[in-house]
Amino acid sequence: MKKIVLSFLLTVVFAVPAFSEMKDMPMREHREGYGQMMEMGNMDKMGDMMGMCIEHADKMGLTDDQIMKMKPLHREMQKKHARFKADLKIAEIELMEIMEVKDFDLEKASSAVKKIEEIKTAHHLEMLKAMKEMRTILTDEQFKKMKKMMFMKMGEKKPAKRMMKKQ
Repeated sequence: MKKIVLSFLLTVVFAVPAFSEMKDMPMREHREGYGQMMEMGNMDKMGDMMGMCIEHADKMGLTDDQIMKMKPLHREMQKKHARFKADLKIAEIELMEIMEVKDFDLEKASSAVKKIEEIKTAHHLEMLKAMKEMRTILTDEQFKKMKKMMFMKMGEKKPAKRMMKKQ
């Protein structure tokens, strides 16, 4: 168990500085699944999806009522994401502080790693709730249009071909 925790901690120690540098880059520079996008998976795409729906409301056939329901949801999600990034960064800094000394406290480091994972899990769950709520606003046809637009925007056609080769 100690070996697993220690290897995980070493991975975090070496990965955190790399992610810190990548997080300062605009999202467009590492949009294809690297850095923060890889870490968050589809959760970060939620902001893109909502913003895109509002931006292309006419193409999707959204009503004024639907747009008015989406805007506050989108703003709230943006606020939660900003809090998440700040909380995560603080927790990562706290972990680095614990591990600065040669003979760091493994219990404290383990606790810090668990805290980081709790922050990520809570954020994932919040984004899932927002995604579920946003999707209830859309009709089936609008949802299909939104998915099609997201796939085109995110370049999902290429990974789909790669996935087919793996099977």
